[in-house]
Amino acid sequence: MEPSRNYPLFGGAFSSILPPGAIDVSDLRPVPDNQEVFCHPVTDQSLIVELLEFQAHVLGEAAARYHFEDVGGVQGARAVQVESVQPLNVENLALRGYCQEAWVLSGKQQVAKEVTLNLALLRLPQYQTDLLLTFSQPPPDNRPSLGPGNVAPPPWNLGDFEQLVTNLTLHDPNIFGPQ
Repeated sequence: MEPSRNYPLFGGAFSSILPPGAIDVSDLRPVPDNQEVFCHPVTDQSLIVELLEFQAHVLGEAAARYHFEDVGGVQGARAVQVESVQPLNVENLALRGYCQEAWVLSGKQQVAKEVTLNLALLRLPQYQTDLLLTFSQPPPDNRPSLGPGNVAPPPWNLGDFEQLVTNLTLHDPNIFGPQ
């Protein structure tokens, strides 16, 4: 099985550790320039890193809820349910020198099926940017089963998502334009 690996994001402006088996979706279809999207090779799980405009009108926990509801609106969710929102200790982040505040949110959205979303919001007001990282998990019974001869990485877990979030590193602030 392929180990977790440090992977360049946004043309090398960022990097982070991806879980085993992560497939870069941009190799399969177009992805917006402000997103990096990865999918699991067997499950319907996905990881998304997005550079979004800083939402100065929402603060603290409300900012995480705002982005969660915005994702639901973009995806046409029929229902969104926040299960928990908690502050994330900025000192545990590789981006600690840039990140003013960070939040993690767990919730469910009803699109074609109910999907569990875990979000991490890293706020970088000096760059007018909200960094949104999303871990999308389908219900367990919707994951395809493998026959005995097939070898695939295990489904991703919250530890894999935490590794992505805490190891996200900025290498080139010029990605944000002139400051």
